[in-house]
Amino acid sequence: MELTDPQAIRALSHPLRLDLIELLGAGPATAAECARALGSTQANCSFHLRQLAKYGFVAEAPPGDDRRERRWQLLDYEQTWSSADNPALTNALDQVFARREATRLIDHAVRLPSEPEEWRRAGMLGGLTLPVTPDELDDITRRIGAVIQEILPQYMDRLGNRDAWPAGARLARILLAAMPLPISFTDDPTATDPTDPTT
Repeated sequence: MELTDPQAIRALSHPLRLDLIELLGAGPATAAECARALGSTQANCSFHLRQLAKYGFVAEAPPGDDRRERRWQLLDYEQTWSSADNPALTNALDQVFARREATRLIDHAVRLPSEPEEWRRAGMLGGLTLPVTPDELDDITRRIGAVIQEILPQYMDRLGNRDAWPAGARLARILLAAMPLPISFTDDPTATDPTDPTT
């Protein structure tokens, strides 16, 4: 799903709604199940699920064992939005997404000593700073994306189907980022950094 509708983009700009979309990627769930998994309330999850349904992110799923409870399913496992052409349009969503991921990274670092050794060994956190041009950074992100697309298909059949998960599986977040830094080197002391909002 490529987001271009401003109302849909604004509708997604809420951390709990991003959490709900991610959780439903594991398979259909009721508002009560979502609330238990996310540490929220059933009423809160129910409201946000209805808002997500209004803009076509989720829909009612076939009933489960308990036909009295409404189950929700994700309609598309990938949502993309671009701020290149109109950064103001997606800025709020970009910020919500970035804060959510930053919080998760910090929470993981705090939780890491208590994780089982095999999960500590399997994960990674790192970074690399390089001097590149915009075209070179674009090339790097495209090539990393191509590698990811080559790897992912063997795991994609597990999305939306918890019965397909192997024993011992749990949700894992794979986060990629590439961004220019607001650092400038110049021999001209009067030159200004175009990325510095104060100049």
